[in-house]
Amino acid sequence: MYAASDLPVTNIVMNLRTTHLLGKLRTYLVMSDAYIALADGRVLEGRARAPGRTRGELVFTTAYTGYEESLTDPSYAEQILTFAYPLIGNYGVREERFESETVHPRAAIAREMTDDVADWLTGEDVPAVDHVDTREIVTTVREEGAMACGIAAGEDVTPEDAIEEMEACVPMSDHTDIGAQVTIAEPTVHEGGGEADVALIDCGAKGSIISSLTERGADVHVLPYDATPEAVAAIDPDVLFISNGPGDPENFVDAQAIVDAFAGEIPLAGICLGQQIVASALGGTTKKMSFGHRGVNQPVRDLRTGQVIMTTQNHGYTVDDTGPLEVTQVNVNDDTVEGLDSEELEVITRQYHPEANPGPHDSLGFFDDVLALAGTRRRIAAD
Repeated sequence: MYAASDLPVTNIVMNLRTTHLLGKLRTYLVMSDAYIALADGRVLEGRARAPGRTRGELVFTTAYTGYEESLTDPSYAEQILTFAYPLIGNYGVREERFESETVHPRAAIAREMTDDVADWLTGEDVPAVDHVDTREIVTTVREEGAMACGIAAGEDVTPEDAIEEMEACVPMSDHTDIGAQVTIAEPTVHEGGGEADVALIDCGAKGSIISSLTERGADVHVLPYDATPEAVAAIDPDVLFISNGPGDPENFVDAQAIVDAFAGEIPLAGICLGQQIVASALGGTTKKMSFGHRGVNQPVRDLRTGQVIMTTQNHGYTVDDTGPLEVTQVNVNDDTVEGLDSEELEVITRQYHPEANPGPHDSLGFFDDVLALAGTRRRIAAD
């Protein structure tokens, strides 16, 4: 019988297979082959589930389902995603649930990760680590804010490798061309029936935003994040829609220029980063949050009706000064801006994700409201 201190191991983890029926809790010893270096000076040990070295802004999501959607959400570009829910992968991996064609976080961290998810991330060359106390990571990020993080996972890695990655990490706002990582290469059209033409500026759009519009009969013309006002004018859309995406909204200067060019002429809509871009373009300001909102259980109150809905969110910036736009919805937890409207300018934006899969679906009516603006413009044009 050996004491843990006598063995050449660097981590002790609880046996997750232990149940309440066992007479005593068993433990086993695991050699660490993964290291997570945090900006506060700590290095955490874990088990490598997909090898590699990387760095990014450390964030967490409280979502208990939807790991496929989270991992393929372009808004996680340049971030290391920690799952607060302890078991990730318990219903497999299915491509039809993806929000884009690739995994976007620089790495993934979980308490326990199934082989399905580990194999998927390995195939995508995205490092993954489990057998980590994710409660400690979540608490740290909540108390100290999203922070620089480095990961080294796989054979022969050292804590110094992770520290080196962390020290090379740059602040999110310094990723000035992050939109280029997540946007489409060429304009595309998704046909939905021709009942409305939507020009969607792709700053990192989730696939379910497009499908939510096409399912309602709209044709969606997707343009790159750096499209010109001339490209939008050539479509002559009924609605200009600014998508979600990663990073600092102040770096999306081309999208802001498009909003400025068409404000008051074409109805405007936006989701998440899109709300921030619209507000900035119209004279408002944005600011970085401490740890952001990421999860599927964010309560939002409508100031007009008093109704509270549950929403999915994924953002690290928020609108500070709303400019000419009216605040119509706020976050119940911290009073940050969740909805902006303007009848005069025909603007409707939401900070959360009404289209979110697998849910909740409390706010899907947003897309009906957007297309109602499109219908109004078509009727005016016909007259």
